[in-house]
Amino acid sequence: MTITAEYVQGIFKQLEQGDGSAFFDHVAEDVDWTVMGTHPLAGHYPSKKAFIDGTFAKLDKVLPDGARLRLEHCIVAGDQAVVELHAMSTALNGLRFDNRYCWIVYFQDGRIVRVRAYLDSALVERLLRENPIAQA
Repeated sequence: MTITAEYVQGIFKQLEQGDGSAFFDHVAEDVDWTVMGTHPLAGHYPSKKAFIDGTFAKLDKVLPDGARLRLEHCIVAGDQAVVELHAMSTALNGLRFDNRYCWIVYFQDGRIVRVRAYLDSALVERLLRENPIAQA
């Protein structure tokens, strides 16, 4: 399968619309996902379940409308895509979670098999410090 910008945009459009499950249908169960940084969500996740539990599930507890990610730019080369994403959410305490992301995404047979994600670590740290998950 040839990966095109239109194909990638279609997958990521689901995240913007708040349909995480439709997006994750395109992610391999054994995805190799690394979230860069030193914040509480950073780390290496060796599966889709581990990634969702370690990131999206935590964000959902402090962002009432979830982490809606809007695709702003997409560059495709072969079986790789570089996507720039923008999250505009509001936390439980009213903090604007205006975060920018860059994901390097690797595809195999049309499915996402590896991701390296970069984001504003300081903003994630502040979000989770001001909105502790234990209290959410």
